[in-house]
Amino acid sequence: MRSKILTGTILTTTAMMLLSGCSGQGNYTREGVGLAKQRMSFLKSATEWEMGRQAFLAGDLDKALEKVDTSISINNTVVKSHLLRGRILIEMGELGSALKSLHTAEGYDPEFADTQYYLGIVFERLNRPEDAYLHFAAASEFDDYNPAYAVAASEMLIDLDRTKDAKAYLNGLPMAINNAGIRQTLGHIAMIERDPASAVGYFKDARLLAPDDTGIVEDLIHAQMLAGEYAQAERNISALLKNKDFTEREDILLMHAKALMETGRPVDARSIYQNLLSLDESKSNTEAWAGLANASYMIKDARTMRRAASRVVSLEPMSPEGYTLWALAHRLDENDLKALDSINNAIERAPNDASMYAFRAVILRDLDRDGDAIASAAKAASLDPSNASYQRMLDQFNADRFASVETTTE
Repeated sequence: MRSKILTGTILTTTAMMLLSGCSGQGNYTREGVGLAKQRMSFLKSATEWEMGRQAFLAGDLDKALEKVDTSISINNTVVKSHLLRGRILIEMGELGSALKSLHTAEGYDPEFADTQYYLGIVFERLNRPEDAYLHFAAASEFDDYNPAYAVAASEMLIDLDRTKDAKAYLNGLPMAINNAGIRQTLGHIAMIERDPASAVGYFKDARLLAPDDTGIVEDLIHAQMLAGEYAQAERNISALLKNKDFTEREDILLMHAKALMETGRPVDARSIYQNLLSLDESKSNTEAWAGLANASYMIKDARTMRRAASRVVSLEPMSPEGYTLWALAHRLDENDLKALDSINNAIERAPNDASMYAFRAVILRDLDRDGDAIASAAKAASLDPSNASYQRMLDQFNADRFASVETTTE
């Protein structure tokens, strides 16, 4: 009897152990299957995301959106999926939907710099510069060694007319000294502040840090021209023109001609203007015609100057420039009466331009109309009292007239 009881107990215990073992194995197997399915889900989501990214980079926005939507439907908790969706929608011009996707990404990881950056882009396009600045600044805070974020934040401050804040913000960054983009942006701020000399310094720094960036070279040239550093600008333009991408750039050629004029090479400047004006697309360029007139005046090419002055008047009849050029042309022909008529026409179109009254004073003096010459010089001095040359002209005219009266009296 005892044997039977023991046998029954052993069998029962064994059965329970077996049942327990089977139950544990089943749970383990189900957990493994679940993990495997999860891994497959992540893998499939990542694959769809990568296909979406590749389509986005190739410019196929519809396919990119389809793939990223599939990726999100498989796993909707991945920040980069919502970020990519936002970027695609930005390119499609659907800013409201882009904002929604980016805010979703922000909700999963508010300190992800790229999300903040693209939120800034959306707000910039929505013409909300304050919001754009806050997001760009956040992106820079979360990744303070990415200059694109910092530059974008500073540009929003500039749009908000806070150039001083933009300057202080950039200078406070740890990468401010050694980053070309930041030095270049500081140069742009200096240009806005009408400080081309400082801008030259910033652009030179940027050029040393990024010597192959032609955009920085262009900025440097513009600053050098405004700062009166024409010889340095001319050298940089000549170097830039060795690049075939710039040989037909109208704006670069015009700057080159002007730099040549300012460095005493009017013949070379005239050649550039003539070559430029021989092109159909430049035949109505007033700046080029005016430049040709000035270069021709410098080398006493009266025929070309008259043609250029006439062209400027016909292109912009309400501008004083063409009539001023005609006055110079008549001076070249030693016809001061016609020069006076032309400068009077110019003054009618720009009655507050001190330089034209000074020019008229010189013509009147050569016509022996000393009283009128003094009156015109006085007008120039009153319109621009900061220009000492006008006051010196007035003083000289008065002194000469006084000396002449004394001589006559004797």
